[in-house]
Amino acid sequence: MIRVPFRFRQTFATILADEPAYAEAAKAGILAARQDLEAYIARDPFFAATFDPYTPDCDDRVIVRMAEAGRKAGVGPMAAVAGAIAWAGVEAMREAGASFGVIDNGGDIALFSNRMVRVGVHAGEAALSDRIAFVIPPQDRILGICTSSATVGPSISFGIADAVTIFSLDVALADAWATSVCNQIRPNDISVLDRVDPAEVTGIFAIMGEKTVTWGAVPPVVPAVVDEQLISAGDR
Repeated sequence: MIRVPFRFRQTFATILADEPAYAEAAKAGILAARQDLEAYIARDPFFAATFDPYTPDCDDRVIVRMAEAGRKAGVGPMAAVAGAIAWAGVEAMREAGASFGVIDNGGDIALFSNRMVRVGVHAGEAALSDRIAFVIPPQDRILGICTSSATVGPSISFGIADAVTIFSLDVALADAWATSVCNQIRPNDISVLDRVDPAEVTGIFAIMGEKTVTWGAVPPVVPAVVDEQLISAGDR
């Protein structure tokens, strides 16, 4: 397996692949999705600015996925951008013939795999941060594992959670719901979870200080030592 960092404008991703050709396919998929997104934003800047669900005048796959995810989760379409871009990248890997592909796009992960994969959890100063991992079984279908945080990273958040991780076969939706749940969940108020559709979201794992919340079918959580330097992020 090779680990390939990939940086392009606002995209700070890490690609895991079995062969360099599959990593190159991932890059091409990411760039194609970004090109479509940037072209649409150039003629409709409100798409990139709104925090509310928005219906675009466009049928490009990445735009439609982001808008639909935002509508379902009650957030703006850009809340789904990292997941949608990672999704496009792993789709390109699979179309190139890969049986294993992982793209971590700033904490929003899309993967398919012929082997077990462990995904570590970074949650800032929370006690469990960098000490646990999800054990993901082999996946024939592409799985989204997307995390939002109010205490880590530069993204705008209206919440207080250290980490909210969403599992879904719709990677854009996982990203959008991660933002939405992170904005609203509180240690004494988890009512936002009542609005999540279990037919579309497999599971949710939230960390708020010492408190954890599990919803749905979350993969096994095991002790781990997470190397923070392997986390895809911007300049440290």
